[in-house]
This record gives sequence, structure tokens and C-alpha cells, in this order.
Amino acid sequence: MRLMTLALAGCAAMSLAACNSPQDKAAEAKADSLEAQAAATPNEAQEKSLNAQADAVEQQAGNADGGATTANTPDTSPSK
Repeated sequence: MRLMTLALAGCAAMSLAACNSPQDKAAEAKADSLEAQAAATPNEAQEKSLNAQADAVEQQAGNADGGATTANTPDTSPSK
């Protein structure tokens, strides 16, 4: 039973690792950078614009893999 549990855990970890392609990681880094800029600006309009750009980058990265991650990506933008 333990062996079966370990095998299932291994399969789950491998499937999650497959979702994090280099393109996904690059898009996430770019979006994080835009969100950090948004948080640092005192200008609310610029903050909303930067957060919208970050959301678009994340959305495009989700669409790049056939939409596998797009449907379950939450909208966490604080400017809405």
C-alpha cells in the first residue's frame, strides 16, 4: 500500500512539473516584475495599467499550453 501511495505521489509531482514549462516560468517572472512595479507606483492609473499587463502576460502563458491552465487561473488583481 505504501508503494502504491508513493507511486501516485510521484505521478502527481511529474504531472505538475510538466505544467511549468520554461515559457510558463518566464511569463510568471515577467508578470511578477510588472506586479512589483504596480505595487511600487503611487499613481493609481499606472498601477491598474501595470496589473492589467501582468494579467495579460499570465493569460497568454495559459493560452500557450492549449488553455490547460487558463480556466483555473484566479484573478488576483488588487486594482479591480
